[in-house]
Amino acid sequence: MSVPARVTSLYRYPVKGLSGERLKRVALEKDATFPADRAFAIENGPSGFDPAAPSWQPKIKFLCLMRNAKLAALDTLFDDTSGVLAVSKDGVPMIEASLKTEAGRAAIEYFFQEFMAGDTRGPLRVLEAPGHSFSDVSAKVAHIINLASLADLSASIGKEIEPLRFRANIYVEGWAPWIENDLIGKTVAIGDVTLNVKKRTGRCAATEVNPGTAERDIDVPEALWRQTGDADCGIYASVVTPGKISEGDVIKILD
Repeated sequence: MSVPARVTSLYRYPVKGLSGERLKRVALEKDATFPADRAFAIENGPSGFDPAAPSWQPKIKFLCLMRNAKLAALDTLFDDTSGVLAVSKDGVPMIEASLKTEAGRAAIEYFFQEFMAGDTRGPLRVLEAPGHSFSDVSAKVAHIINLASLADLSASIGKEIEPLRFRANIYVEGWAPWIENDLIGKTVAIGDVTLNVKKRTGRCAATEVNPGTAERDIDVPEALWRQTGDADCGIYASVVTPGKISEGDVIKILD
């Protein structure tokens, strides 16, 4: 008997470019991201983003791992109720301040201006707009990674590739390698939730960064090209039926 595919872990990333937070379970709304996923970004010089009329902007306008590998050296934790972002490095607390107050945002901006010294394009500014997600794509989607595909990619280069490089929301085991590439337009069910798979995830230089060392040590896009003929790894899916999903939930392909 074959083992059903299951969710191994769930993550959100409250501040774009900073570390993720593992979730045991999550409630998803129709056509929405994971709650508070990429709810904040740190503007790297003037971006043109208007919180009163938010629109999608490319990641290069913000601090991001594609350009700023040293961000991976920081561990962060966000409290939804207070808005407090706690930042630490190597287990040492660096700053705690609320992203929901003017004084707190100013403190966070000052910290990152100092931490990123020599690696900024201008003043840093914390950005937020109600309901907006600073995702790499304009659609509000969940990002899914097939762990078997990562295992296949790791075997092809003879090095283990840490899954957290891919900064996904949902990690799945039990699928055949690369089966996710054939799911575009299909529906998957996890727990109470159904999702429609929209597109593959193109990978960039952010995946070169080791989340444990903050060093660029594996050219993941190049490895993908050599193994599969493109630089895609993962899929984006939009929530069709809202509900709750948890670690360990079975994931089914409905179509």
